[in-house]
Amino acid sequence: MLAKLLNKIKDKSAVVGIIGMGYVGLPLALEFTTKGFNVIGFDIDEKKIPMLNSGKSYIKHISEVRIKKSVESKKFKVTSYFTKLSECDAIIICVPTPLNEHREPEMKYIVDTAKTIQKYLKKGQLVTLESTTYPGTTEEILLPMFEASTGSASRNFKVGKDFYLAFSPEREDPNNANYSTSTIPKVVGGVTENCLKAAQTLYDQVIIKTIPVSSPRVAEATKLLENIYRSVNIALVNELKTVFHKMNIDIWEVIEAAKTKPFGFNAFYPGPGLGGHCIPIDPFYLTWKAREYDVNTRFIELAGEVNTNQPYYVVNRCMEALNEKGKAINGSKVLILGASYKKNIDDMRESPSLKLIEILKERRAKVDYNDPFVPKLPPTRRYKFEMESVPITAQHLATYDLVLLSTDHDYYKENSTLIIQNSKLIVDTRNALMGKNVFKS
Repeated sequence: MLAKLLNKIKDKSAVVGIIGMGYVGLPLALEFTTKGFNVIGFDIDEKKIPMLNSGKSYIKHISEVRIKKSVESKKFKVTSYFTKLSECDAIIICVPTPLNEHREPEMKYIVDTAKTIQKYLKKGQLVTLESTTYPGTTEEILLPMFEASTGSASRNFKVGKDFYLAFSPEREDPNNANYSTSTIPKVVGGVTENCLKAAQTLYDQVIIKTIPVSSPRVAEATKLLENIYRSVNIALVNELKTVFHKMNIDIWEVIEAAKTKPFGFNAFYPGPGLGGHCIPIDPFYLTWKAREYDVNTRFIELAGEVNTNQPYYVVNRCMEALNEKGKAINGSKVLILGASYKKNIDDMRESPSLKLIEILKERRAKVDYNDPFVPKLPPTRRYKFEMESVPITAQHLATYDLVLLSTDHDYYKENSTLIIQNSKLIVDTRNALMGKNVFKS
C-alpha cells in the first residue's frame, strides 16, 4: 500500500487535498499545481471559492497570474464539498490555530477538520498537519480519531499500515522577496517510519529540502522554538528601547553598531507590538502545554508581557510628544500610518495598529489611518472598526496634531519628504523617517 502511494506521488498522479485556502494553504496549493499535481482546495468561506476558481486572488501578495494559470491548467479547483476528500491521496491541513480570551489554544478548527477527515478517510491516504500547535497534537488528537471506527463504517485503521500521519510546520513569510514556499526547507515528523517516508516523499516534490525528525512532537516543538526565539529577542530590544530612551541613547544606532559583529549577534528590531499569526500566539501554545507537566515557562511569558505592552508604551510616547507641543491627547487628531502587521502586505492578523487605534480612542483622540494595502479595516475576532483609509496629501497631513507611523511600508519611505514637511509632529515606531519633529519610539 505504501509503495502504491509513493509511486503515485513520484509520478505526480496523486491528488493533493489542502484544507484551508489562506496565507499558508493557498501558496502551498499553487506550488503543487506548478509541479504538475492535481490539487483540490477546501475552504468553508463561500466568498473565497468563486474568486479562486475564477483565477482571482483575495491576498494581494499572491499573484493572480499564478492562480489563473493553475485554474486554466485544470489542475486546481476549490470547493466546500468535503466529500471530495475521498478523492485525495494526500490531505494537508492548513487551518487557523488562534488563542481564546484566556490565552489558551483554540483547537476547534483542528478538531472539526479532523472529524470531517475521519468521515472520508480511506486506506492508503496520507494526512499531514501544518497548523502551528502544541507538541503532542498530532498523536493525541488526530491519531486516535483516525484509528477509531466511525459511526457509519466499522473499521479500525492502523497508522503506518492503513493510513499515514505526519506533522510538518508551515514556514510562510508573506511577501518575503528572498524566500518562497518552495525555497524554505521543511521539517517533517511522521508517527511511524512509513508515515515519515510518505510525507517526506510528498514534500520532496515541491520543496527544495526536507528535514526529517524523529516524531511529530519534535516537528511541532521546532516550530514553537523558531517563533519563541523571535518573540524573546524582540521583547529584549523592546525593553532596551525603553531603558535607552531614558538614557538618551538611540536604540536603532546601538543595533546598527552591534550587528557589525560577525558572530554571536543577530539583529532584532523594536516596534509598536507584535503582529501576524505566529509570534504573538505560538509561544503561548507551549506555555499552556507546559502546565500539564507542572512547568512554568516564565521566560516565555515575560517576553509575551513585554511585547503585549508595547502599544501602551507607544501611546505614552505620543502623549509625551504632544505635551511638548502644548497639546493633550484628548481631542487631538491622530493619523496612523500603516494598518497591516508587516510592511508591503495586506495581512491584518494580530496587527498592533488595531490595538493602537483602540488605546488612542479610549484616550479620546480622533483617529484616522492610512494604508495603501488596506483600503478598509476588516472585522477581526476582537475588533470591529468601521474605518477606511484616508489619503495622504500635504493639505490633509497638516490637519493632524500627530502622525504615528506604525508599519514601515515602502510607500511611506518613498513619500517621506511629503510626510515630514507637512506633518506637525511625527512619532516613528519603525525608524523609517528622519527629520525635524520626528520622535522615535
